[in-house]
Amino acid sequence: MFDIPRPTILGHESAGIVIEVGSEVQDFAAGDHVITCLATFCGKCDRCLNGRSYLCSGVHSLRHEGQNPRLHRDGHEVHQFLSVSSFAEQLLVHESAAVRITKDMPLDLAALLGCGVTTGLGAVLNKARVRPGQTVAVIGCGGIGLSAIQGARLSGASRIIAVDTSADKLPIAALMGATDVIDASDTNAVTGILELTGGGVDHCLEAVGGAVTAAAALETLTVGGTATIIGLMPAGKTFPVQGRLLLDDRTLQGSYMGSQNFRVAMPTYVDMYLDGRLLLEEMVSSRIGLADIDQAFTAMEQGNTLRDLVVFNH
Repeated sequence: MFDIPRPTILGHESAGIVIEVGSEVQDFAAGDHVITCLATFCGKCDRCLNGRSYLCSGVHSLRHEGQNPRLHRDGHEVHQFLSVSSFAEQLLVHESAAVRITKDMPLDLAALLGCGVTTGLGAVLNKARVRPGQTVAVIGCGGIGLSAIQGARLSGASRIIAVDTSADKLPIAALMGATDVIDASDTNAVTGILELTGGGVDHCLEAVGGAVTAAAALETLTVGGTATIIGLMPAGKTFPVQGRLLLDDRTLQGSYMGSQNFRVAMPTYVDMYLDGRLLLEEMVSSRIGLADIDQAFTAMEQGNTLRDLVVFNH
């Protein structure tokens, strides 16, 4: 277990320095720089053993019924969001929720990697597996969508179309690698993509988590194309699928946490940043203190921000 002081936080993504480890921890030591991630893995279940550790249930990292809570205050249990949490100066997490990274990596930017970047970037590299020369559309230009755009650029896509209802996000999408942008507030996204490509894209990645956008992702595909849903859709939410579209060998699939073990992904993405291939600073809207968190949530709900970093020494 880890007690991570003064982490730089983004949502439930965080990075920090280990100050203490439990007696049974062997892979970490005080002073290590780490990124925490919600996709804990046991290494023993069928999913882990078959190379899909990102789908592990993670029950091994939870306290069993009747055991004392991991954290408590004044006799009451303190719950950790997704067993990691982040809006705190110190975190106490299971060792399988952390990965060691080089100390050359700035911790504030490392915090971006733990969820948003790996979800978007990994979906392109590991699940969609975009090949050089293919065409790609990304619906939604928040942190996950911008990371997907970078993944398409790094994969050698010949055309990358970014779609968002916020015109302010489209220049950033272009900076990340988009060759074309569509302002969906005044243009039908599906029609725009079909017209730009003369019939559809090889890959469309949905990074919104909406029923309308998920259905649109399939409709933008050329024959044999693949739609990958990476946006977090509310439980129970459904969307229509035009069955005729599947007859031309189109594929509809999902991706979770970048479809890769985060202990493999994080050091790789750190290297991509350090050698200049992966842009991170450009995704930061602001660095704020914890006292400013309410305003940051309001801005997020209004779609006026990309990623706000909570820095505890701000």
